[in-house]
Amino acid sequence: MSDSSQELRVPPSPGTAPQTHAGLQGRARAVAGIAVVAVPLAVWFGPWGLEPHAQHGLALMAFVLLGWMTHVLDPAIIGLIGLYLAWALGVVPFPIAFAGFSNTTPWFLFGAMLFGMMATKSGLARRLAFSVMRRLGSTYSRLLLGLIVSDFILTLLVPSGVARVVIMGSVAMGIIDVFGVAKSSNIARGMLLTITYTATIFDKMLIAGASSITARGVIERAGQVEVLWSHWALAFLPVDIVTIFLAWRLTIWLFPPEIAGPPGGARFLNEELQRIGPLSALEMRSAALMILAMGLWMTDFIHHIPAPMIGIGIGLLATVPGIGVLDIDDVKKVNFLTIIFVAAAISTGDILRETGALKIMTDVAFDWLAPYIDSPWTSVPVLYWTGFVYHIFLGDEISMLATSLPVLMQLAHTHHVDPLTLGMIWTFGAGGKIFIYQTAVLVVGYSFGCFTPKDMFKMGLALTVIEFVLLLLIVPFWWPMIGLSL
Repeated sequence: MSDSSQELRVPPSPGTAPQTHAGLQGRARAVAGIAVVAVPLAVWFGPWGLEPHAQHGLALMAFVLLGWMTHVLDPAIIGLIGLYLAWALGVVPFPIAFAGFSNTTPWFLFGAMLFGMMATKSGLARRLAFSVMRRLGSTYSRLLLGLIVSDFILTLLVPSGVARVVIMGSVAMGIIDVFGVAKSSNIARGMLLTITYTATIFDKMLIAGASSITARGVIERAGQVEVLWSHWALAFLPVDIVTIFLAWRLTIWLFPPEIAGPPGGARFLNEELQRIGPLSALEMRSAALMILAMGLWMTDFIHHIPAPMIGIGIGLLATVPGIGVLDIDDVKKVNFLTIIFVAAAISTGDILRETGALKIMTDVAFDWLAPYIDSPWTSVPVLYWTGFVYHIFLGDEISMLATSLPVLMQLAHTHHVDPLTLGMIWTFGAGGKIFIYQTAVLVVGYSFGCFTPKDMFKMGLALTVIEFVLLLLIVPFWWPMIGLSL
């Protein structure tokens, strides 16, 4: 086995997300910078005939959205500037401008990051991935299925699509090396693209990852409904199972392997597990903490302890000496800019609501949806494909969900529709992607150098249609059985 594969076997910490958006460059960056300033000023001072407070809220919204779309600065910094301006210019008082930081959502994400660190530092995530693949078989087809199943299982342990792609990508690169094929081979393209794309989908089927954690917080806050971790997971369970199978078969069809299996069969998997060694004390403590968290999440319909309280509590418990597995240096590696970004996105929704700009946006942007949201057969296509198209223009999932969900929740209350159902459909629609820039998860997977944007477009388009059909089937038939209805 080559030295390069040995280097890939130790993934970086998931707490430190790689730089995934370089932003615009050259003249395009200069034009974007001018637009980020000029458009909000035009909205702020223009004779639009709006109530001044609402008009100023819309101006700040324009600044933040354009900044997030163009990446002229880091999204967290853009968000903070927007909140500061809302406070400094007297649009809203400080407690409202920075209310997102007192919301449970960004700190739930902090707990999720600590979970990812636990699973990675202890080696539990890699042990689980190799164990699953060894049990499923050693041919290309079985190894691919093992990667997808491992990716889904790890969603419970590592609630971050970026972290899972880093972990599973390093595992896949080791397997590709054993096959003896190039990065441009169908084997390499199929493996890396599938684990990358399914990571973005699985993050929507469970409350795992920044996007679904953000969506849950906004739905609870703006929709004024309880969002249970167990209820969300149960709602998408049929889609989980079918997606694993269909993604597996679709990959084999789009990228047929050059050879059926690696030389030596399952020897590589056995050697890898032998190298990992017996279950360590660190792994056992990590497993115990994660099992405790998952047990509490899955039974929250009984005790009603909020999912963020569980996540933050177990995450902090993981830092306690003698109990947990993380030390202060591990905590310092957490990418706090992501937490700031989520908090700023939630605060933006509060500013829109407080200034009255949210109602204007609802009337202009989403009021046309009202006639279509009274039936699953019309609401699912309209919400899913509207969210899909919206996501193309506003590529970042967090900003897309944090700025659009409050508007959708307002629409749900106005027209007496269940906000939870609408929010879940809209969030799931954010899972459909055809371009790499649409999420950091795809950018990280693309950085391994195995698949092309064209490969991504083909796989993304096919799975986007498949996921729509699955959603169209479960909303009218499965969801009413578990208490969800429009």
